[in-house]
Amino acid sequence: MNRRAFLQNTGIFAAASVLLSKSNVSMAYAKNYKMGLQLYTIRDEMANDPIATLSQVKVMGYQDFELYDFDGEQDTYYGFKSNQFKSILDDLELTASSCHYGFAPFLERSESDLTRFVDQCIKGAHALKSPYITWPWIAPEQRTLENFKRMPSMLNKIGEQVTKAGLGFAYHNHGFEFVEHNGENGFDIILSETDPALVKLQMDMYWIMHSANTTPKQMVEQHPGRFVMWHIKDMDTLTRDYTELGNGSINYLNVLPDPAKSGLEYYYIEQGGNFAHNSLESVAVSAAYFQKHLKALI
Repeated sequence: MNRRAFLQNTGIFAAASVLLSKSNVSMAYAKNYKMGLQLYTIRDEMANDPIATLSQVKVMGYQDFELYDFDGEQDTYYGFKSNQFKSILDDLELTASSCHYGFAPFLERSESDLTRFVDQCIKGAHALKSPYITWPWIAPEQRTLENFKRMPSMLNKIGEQVTKAGLGFAYHNHGFEFVEHNGENGFDIILSETDPALVKLQMDMYWIMHSANTTPKQMVEQHPGRFVMWHIKDMDTLTRDYTELGNGSINYLNVLPDPAKSGLEYYYIEQGGNFAHNSLESVAVSAAYFQKHLKALI
């Protein structure tokens, strides 16, 4: 073999090695994500007949859910005892990886009351084998700079209690966290003053696009590893209200983050309202669009 042939062959081998290395890294992270749905989207149907509703969305391709409607005193989800609801999910071969729990009232209650409620949440999550407990929002009258400055220590304490129980804890953003208060905003305070080992973040991409001066992709680039869950939903082009995936203004092909860089574990399709016809038809439309255009990117 002459020198030129040797260099050509070794060059090809080196290039192939780099590509193979990158492929192996990608495959090492690759996860077989289940298509998730935040059940608040179909809250009207869940209120009427939870079992039939879960059966219907399963046919659309949804396999995993984020719940709401937990009653800590009764230990129930959607009126079923937590172990009963787990049996319902098992019978349908479905899972619940997270739930939005009602933490907001405890901003005005004692620390012991909060600790007791967190224990109730942990009990429910363990019964469901649900890995995450998520703080979903605070009420309009609570959205003050003073409260945002109080919240990180509170979130860290909840996160410590939840982590000791073998579960994960996350905070879910809306748009109000990005409202400026004398040059500060709640999102930056929560992001910078919570312990990443104790408090993960659930990124609502609609609200990032609606209210923040950034995109989901840029947010992950700036804060890699913090966003273990995503909410994926679209924005009406004219009203900026919710709409079905593919019917709005958010081009997810451009703004969807790298799941590995994000630290992504679960994602949920969601639509808070403004349904074209009804909630079930809307989640069917979003499922079809996601499976055709976005699933391959996650």
